[in-house]
Amino acid sequence: MGSSSTAAEMEGPGLLLALMRELRGLPDKQKDFLICQLSALCAAFLFRRYLHPMYTSPAIRHAVATLLGLYICMFCFGWYTALLVGDVLLCYGILLAVDRKHVHIYSLAAAMCCLVAVQVMYYMGDDKESSEITGAIMIITQKITRVAFELHDGTAKMAESLNPGQKLRAIRRLPGPLEYLSYHFNFLGIVAGPLCSFNDYVAFIGGRCYWNKEKSTSGSLEPSPTSAVMDKLGRCCLLLGLHLTLSKAFPITYNLDESFLATAHLPQRLGYVYLSMLACRPKYYFLWTMADAINNAAGFGFSGYNKDGKPCWDLLTNLNIFRIETSTSLKMLIDNWNIHTSAWLKEICYERCPVHPMLATFLLSALWHGVFPGYYLAFLSALIMSLAGQAVRRNFRHHFLHSVARKRFYDVLTWMATQVSISYTLTPFILLSLEPSLRFYRSWWYIFHILALLLILLLPQKRVSFPHESSKAGSLPLGNNGPLHQNGATATGNNIDPPEKMLHRQHKPVCL
Repeated sequence: MGSSSTAAEMEGPGLLLALMRELRGLPDKQKDFLICQLSALCAAFLFRRYLHPMYTSPAIRHAVATLLGLYICMFCFGWYTALLVGDVLLCYGILLAVDRKHVHIYSLAAAMCCLVAVQVMYYMGDDKESSEITGAIMIITQKITRVAFELHDGTAKMAESLNPGQKLRAIRRLPGPLEYLSYHFNFLGIVAGPLCSFNDYVAFIGGRCYWNKEKSTSGSLEPSPTSAVMDKLGRCCLLLGLHLTLSKAFPITYNLDESFLATAHLPQRLGYVYLSMLACRPKYYFLWTMADAINNAAGFGFSGYNKDGKPCWDLLTNLNIFRIETSTSLKMLIDNWNIHTSAWLKEICYERCPVHPMLATFLLSALWHGVFPGYYLAFLSALIMSLAGQAVRRNFRHHFLHSVARKRFYDVLTWMATQVSISYTLTPFILLSLEPSLRFYRSWWYIFHILALLLILLLPQKRVSFPHESSKAGSLPLGNNGPLHQNGATATGNNIDPPEKMLHRQHKPVCL
C-alpha cells in the first residue's frame, strides 16, 4: 500500500516538485527566458480576449503588441534593447530612402552587419546581456530581410517574373511605421519567434486571418485555439523534463573524455554520440513548441481545416518531432527542423543566388547563427554529407522499390546512416569552439568526411533508368509504408498545408 502511494505521488505532484527543483537550478538566463515566455502566454490569452479585432482597431492592437514586446525586451536584455530598436529603425530608413530595385540588397547588408557585430561582441566577451540578445537579433534580422525582399518583389518586379510563392508573399505597399515596429517587436515572437510573413501578421492583427478558409463542419466562423494550445503546452512540459534529464545524463563533452576514448569500443562510441546529440534536441523542441503555443493563444497560426472539419493551428509550427527522429535522409530532417528559417533561407538566398546557391545558402546560414568556428565546420560538413546522401539515393534507392520488404529494409538502413552521420557532423555545432570541434573529428579519424567524399567522387552523377524499373517502382505504394516514411515526405497527419507552406518545403537548404 505504501509503495503504491509513493508511486502515485511520484507520478503526480512528486513529479511536478521534481521538475520545479530542476528549474530552480537553471542558469539565470534560462530562468528569464521561461519567465518571459510564460508572461507572453498569459498576455496572449488576454490579448485575444480583450483586444479582439471585432471591437478593437488594428492601430490599438499593433500598439499594445509592440509595447508589450519592448517591455519583454527591457526585462531580458536591459539597455541592449536599444541595439534592436536602432537596427529596426535603420532598416526602415533604408526602405524609405533606397530605390525599390535595390532595397533588398541594402537591407540584407545592413541587417547582417548589425547581427555580425552583436555576434562578435558575444564571441569576444562574456557579457551576459550580449549573449542573451543574440537570439532576438537573429529573429529580427530574418524579419527585416524578409520584409525588404517581399517589398522588392511586390513593387519592383513584374508579376510574371515571380514564382507562385513569391506572388503569395509579395508586399504591395510600404508598411507604415507602426505596422513595421509591431511586426518586429510584437510580444508573441520577440524572444523565440517563429518567423512569419508580414502579410500573415497584418492579417492576424486586422482579424482577417480566418478569411478565405474553408469553414468547419460546425459552421463556426472563428475556431478556438484552446485545444491546440493545451496540447502544445502538455508537450512542452514533457520536452522540458526530457531536456533537464537527458542533458545531464548524456553531456556532449563526454565524447571528448580521454578515458572514454581509450576504453570505449566503436559501437559504444557510435551509440553515445547519437544519444548525446539526441539529448540536445528537446531544448529546441521545447523552445519552438512553446513559441507556437504563445502565438496560437493570441489567435495567430490558424491554417484551415482538415478533412474532418477540425481546425489546424500549424501555420507557425516550426518542426515535426516524429519526422525528425525518423528521418531517413538529411533532406527529410531539414524539411521538418526549423521550418520557417529554412523557408527564409530559401526565399532570400537559394532562389536568388545566381552562382552556387547551395553553398551560398549554407554559408549564410552559418553566418546567421554566429561567428563560432563550430558553426562553419558543422555546416560545411553537412554540405558534404548532403551531396553524398544525394549520390547514394540516386544510385541505390531504385533497387529497393520492388517490394515493401525491401523498401522497409532500405528505410531502416538509411535511418541508421542518417542519424549516425548527422550526430557526427553536427557535434561541433554544440561544441562551438575550434579546438574541441577538431579534436572530436580527429577522434573519429575524419572517417565520415572521407567516406562522404569518396561517395561523391566515385558514384556516377546520373544513373541510367531502365523501363522495367520505372514500371515496377510505380506499382508500389510508397506513401507512408512501414515504420519509417519515404524520404522527403511532408504530410503531417490530417493537416492540410496551405499553399505557402507546401512551396516552402521544396528544395530546402540546411539550417539549425
